[in-house]
Amino acid sequence: MSVRKQKSLVLILARELATNLATPIYIADAERRETPIGDWVKELAPETLDGKPLDREEMPGGIAFAERRPAHGTMRVTGLDGQKRTVETTALPLFGPDGEFHGIMAIFWELH
Repeated sequence: MSVRKQKSLVLILARELATNLATPIYIADAERRETPIGDWVKELAPETLDGKPLDREEMPGGIAFAERRPAHGTMRVTGLDGQKRTVETTALPLFGPDGEFHGIMAIFWELH
């Protein structure tokens, strides 16, 4: 199987999982052809629980993308309705059977 087809399969399977879970999930491929993580950071305005702004590199998704390792964290984000919400985020790097990095999946859980 070609590398391009393996990349497509990894991302297809990640998206299939995302459609079956009842929680927000962000998937970014390694080539960043979709909405860039930086755009999501601007939209969500993530911050620590103390109100300090978080850079992309400090968020679990940024860590998973840059360091190619799972990451988990709690943060506050701004929802589309303008309300701040406390969420936990787990981000996982996506690797294919070829061992190559194909992107990340970040899963969000709102805390009440």
